[in-house]
Amino acid sequence: MAKDEYMHLVIVRHGESEWNKLNLFTGWTDVDLTETGHEEAIAGGKALHEAGYDFDVCYTSLLKRAIHTLNHVLDELDRNWLPVHKTWRLNERHYGALQGLNKADAAAEHGEDQVKIWRRSFDVQPPALEPGDERDPHVQEMFREVPKEDLPYTECLKDTIARAWPYFESEIKPQMEAGKRVLIAAHGNSLRALVMQFEHLTPEQILEVNIPTGIPCAYTFDKDWNVVDKHYIGDPATIEAKINAVANQGKVKK
Repeated sequence: MAKDEYMHLVIVRHGESEWNKLNLFTGWTDVDLTETGHEEAIAGGKALHEAGYDFDVCYTSLLKRAIHTLNHVLDELDRNWLPVHKTWRLNERHYGALQGLNKADAAAEHGEDQVKIWRRSFDVQPPALEPGDERDPHVQEMFREVPKEDLPYTECLKDTIARAWPYFESEIKPQMEAGKRVLIAAHGNSLRALVMQFEHLTPEQILEVNIPTGIPCAYTFDKDWNVVDKHYIGDPATIEAKINAVANQGKVKK
């Protein structure tokens, strides 16, 4: 198969956010990166630069932690001039009434198993927001251009796939099929939504997939959208430690 028959995509989860650091359910809350998060994003950009990656078009969410992560990566690649498309459809999963709660406290109150179901299950929604709550996207300026009926009060991963995957198919897939090298900077659950589709994972399999912060992951697809290569870019020990850290977020603090 000729080289140009392959399609190339890199995904990167935003660096540590202020609410990641506090172990809070974040969802659509628009918090920024911590100093560590900025450093993670810069390191991800450096790793891509050192590995010789280049891109033609970029996608991210409407949330500043993903946008700022992408900006750092583009800084390191000296590619600030690349086109960037921002969409709510790549936002993190909306955690409903859990947003702002501490994950370990929630585990102590509701049990680790229930919190894992809320965090990682395929089709169980967390408790929904009341309409008009300050956390309700229907009353937030950021989403004023989004049709009200499309905005959630809570989401499970199945709901996240229902908005993220059609966007990928309609907007990103044609770019890749045209030979464009694509970079997506987004969130743990919006990226898991894509990964589940790329890799044809079952709901049980996606439950155990943890995407580390700030570590670029490169996919190569053949013309039939089979994954022919997938690998994280960076130091293997650091990558493993970060994956484990994500997996442990919803456990009771000892």
